[in-house]
Amino acid sequence: MNLLPGPVPVDEAPPTCSAKGCRAPATWALSWNNPALHAPERRKQWAACDAHREHLASFLDRRGFLRDVEPVAAPPA
Repeated sequence: MNLLPGPVPVDEAPPTCSAKGCRAPATWALSWNNPALHAPERRKQWAACDAHREHLASFLDRRGFLRDVEPVAAPPA
């Protein structure tokens, strides 16, 4: 599954939201890392729908893990 910002390859399904129980298509990519476990350049990704972007970003930000939030580009038509 491609969680990075940018076009999703045609042969892959779009990513779904990482919020528990949510199966909505992701429209946001939240990049994060845990500085106690990961090298500074390492980035992990969570995917978020519009409804859960703020909640997931807030969860990561409160812990000092959030690095970037970018829109996920729509796949080519």
